[in-house]
Amino acid sequence: MGVSGSGKTTIAALLAGRLGWEYEDGDDFHPPENVAKMHGGTPLTDADRWPWLGSIAAWIDATRSTGRHGVVVCSALRRAYRDILLGGRPDVRLVYLQGDRRLIAARQAARLNHYMPATLVDSQFAALEEPMPDENPITVSVAPRPSEIVQAIMAQLPGAE
Repeated sequence: MGVSGSGKTTIAALLAGRLGWEYEDGDDFHPPENVAKMHGGTPLTDADRWPWLGSIAAWIDATRSTGRHGVVVCSALRRAYRDILLGGRPDVRLVYLQGDRRLIAARQAARLNHYMPATLVDSQFAALEEPMPDENPITVSVAPRPSEIVQAIMAQLPGAE
């Protein structure tokens, strides 16, 4: 989880590959209306997000119910969103990709052809509620290279090495 531009897609894909787990990008769960809003520079409302989060939670449940493991990308900026994804799932771990606004804005500005424009960086940080200790997050800085970030996550995942 993390704001747009924090490297969620890159890190999740690398992590899933390293672990040999399934990978899904939460962006793919957005209905076309959400993508159009974000592309147009309009922040999503909670009403836009609930069905999206429900779809991701359903994927998590389907993956767990068959004994498989997976990594799914989701901004999950607010605690209420994470409660949908983590609630009642003690084996699901949250990885928070933490970065400061200046670094994220620079990365976002450098992205080409992404539906989330750099102008929404401020709204992402305004919505962000950093995970609390009771959520048992793995928090890593996004400043290092992707391989170093994945290594830091692996070091905090029990049995991952």
